[in-house]
Amino acid sequence: MEAYSWAWQPVSSSEREGSCTALDLSSDTMREIRLLSDGFQLVGELHEPPGAVHHPTLCICHGIPAGPPDPADRGYTLLAERFCHAGFVTLIFSFRGAGKSEGNLDIAGWVRDLRAALDYLYDLDRVDRSRLCLLGFSGGAAVSVYTAAHDPRVSSAALCACPADFRSLREKEPTADTIERFRQIGVIRDPDFPPSVEEWERGCEVVTPVDWIDRVSPRPVLLVHGDADELIPLEHAYRLYGKAGEPRELRIIPGAGHKLRINETAMAAVLDWLKARCLIDRAA
Repeated sequence: MEAYSWAWQPVSSSEREGSCTALDLSSDTMREIRLLSDGFQLVGELHEPPGAVHHPTLCICHGIPAGPPDPADRGYTLLAERFCHAGFVTLIFSFRGAGKSEGNLDIAGWVRDLRAALDYLYDLDRVDRSRLCLLGFSGGAAVSVYTAAHDPRVSSAALCACPADFRSLREKEPTADTIERFRQIGVIRDPDFPPSVEEWERGCEVVTPVDWIDRVSPRPVLLVHGDADELIPLEHAYRLYGKAGEPRELRIIPGAGHKLRINETAMAAVLDWLKARCLIDRAA
């Protein structure tokens, strides 16, 4: 791993490349932000509960887009509003190549994007730094595992529809076809990207969640998976649970497919789990 320039390296606050600017307030609790990662501008929203106290904080990581962005889809915004209302400072942002963010889809780059997001959150005055949580979905959950394993600032991780690895998924589609599909949906935008298909694939290999999830312990991990997931078989959740250290928890959602962010049972389970570890402990 050390041969790859994107591998995790701790940085001081003075060395961070990730930075952000806040734009006009869109509501009483939300403001739009811009993060900088590898020179790419990433678009996000910061949702802040009222009051001057330090709040537990949640960074939500979306999955790999299945199609072009739908301007009418407020799914992640609604999710952020829900967690904000429960008392969490909540950040949602688009990884490089997704949504309105710049760049091209690249799992190795997503690791650096998430680190930039954590750098930003960690420096906010109203953030309780001892309660800095991740909520990841699918590909975003995979990046969350790798990040939590390497960054002690992460206090807990909730992982929804997380792949145990990318190898078995890539066997279903040649890499060249995957890249072409990503071009068609607009998450790989530059004609000369990736400059090396092998390095692009290597990013997926190194981030492989089942290789890292045990290193999140002793911080708690929640795995949530639908038993009708059409993209990531349920077996992936059992593999991750078997490898994870304590404390760990697995929630299987009957009848749920891959898009757990729109499943009320799944999101209620995640919220209850995070509240038990952040809000209840904080009040004790």
